[in-house]
Amino acid sequence: MKIYLINSIRFILLILIQVFIFSKFELLGYINPYVYPLLILLLPFNINSIQKLVLAFLLGLSIDFFEDSGGIHAAATLVIAYLRPLFLRNAFGLSYDHQTLKLYDAPFKSLLIYVSITILTHHVVLFVLEIFSLNHLLYLLKKIVYSSIFSGLLILIILNLIQKKNKR
Repeated sequence: MKIYLINSIRFILLILIQVFIFSKFELLGYINPYVYPLLILLLPFNINSIQKLVLAFLLGLSIDFFEDSGGIHAAATLVIAYLRPLFLRNAFGLSYDHQTLKLYDAPFKSLLIYVSITILTHHVVLFVLEIFSLNHLLYLLKKIVYSSIFSGLLILIILNLIQKKNKR
């Protein structure tokens, strides 16, 4: 029951932070920070696939509702939720396969790989659906790369703050 409460609080908090803080600014025309995928990153490793996909869909749909973006956030979060076991296996290897992994105790290199792959995938799906034109390929690539780097750094900072809190 505690896990459901924690994830519910994260769900609401991340939506509010995304909608009221990070969605309000765009840096240099290319950088849009998205931190709400952090909820998918922090889900328990042994969560039921159906629950994970429903939660991802609701998360993306909530962001779509506030940003009036027509379902692109829901699609992007569904893709990363679906591919999450693959990302975890690639980043953490045997630790994930044997269910001995604790994200807060994971080596930084593995955590960086996990966050990077997930955020890059999210942003590729999101911005390809948003721009949906090969006429603006350079703009699309800049937006994907710069936003992924900035969002990834923000998420790593937040994870670092959470880690320090959990180690106390």
